Amino acid sequence: MSQLLTDVVEELSKLPGIGRRTALRLAMHLLRMEPSIVAGMTRSIDRFRREIRYCRECNNLSDTDVCPICEDPKRDRSTICVVEQVADVLSIEHTQQYRGLYHVLGGVISPMQGIAPSDLKIDLLVERIRRGGVGEVILAISTSVEGETTLFYLMNRLREFPDLKITSIARGIGFGDELEYVDELTLTHALLNRRAVE
Repeated sequence: MSQLLTDVVEELSKLPGIGRRTALRLAMHLLRMEPSIVAGMTRSIDRFRREIRYCRECNNLSDTDVCPICEDPKRDRSTICVVEQVADVLSIEHTQQYRGLYHVLGGVISPMQGIAPSDLKIDLLVERIRRGGVGEVILAISTSVEGETTLFYLMNRLREFPDLKITSIARGIGFGDELEYVDELTLTHALLNRRAVE
């Protein structure tokens, strides 16, 4: 096999969910594409990696210091939906059922992987709530063991705000499921049927 092809397959297979066979198929597809399209694709990826920022308010991806959701005056600023990753924001937004703000933790607590609460954007969330105006926090965390650990930790941290309503999305989502892969209908019902966390 060509060394150039081997190099491309090796690089593509570093992406999550892409094995060597899929990487080879993708590499061969890239070879059949117009050079200008491939050049545009690589420019976009390079620019994305160099210029993307994290919103200083919610830790969502943004082109500027504050993401469009946080800047949108039509959003309900009294409600914050806490999620693990940016992909979870996209999944919830796709349902078109939620009009509040978000807070992206950047992962879940996982001692096995060396991820402690201090590695997540939990302090940023607490600061946002301290500034006032937040009446409800929706915890939309996956139902994995790590997700449940994170949920428990967040509930304890947020107890310092006695007037804050803390809810969790309804657990119609299967144990171990990631929000990114949950179908829209299940996610919509989970949001609409959220319950208070005790």
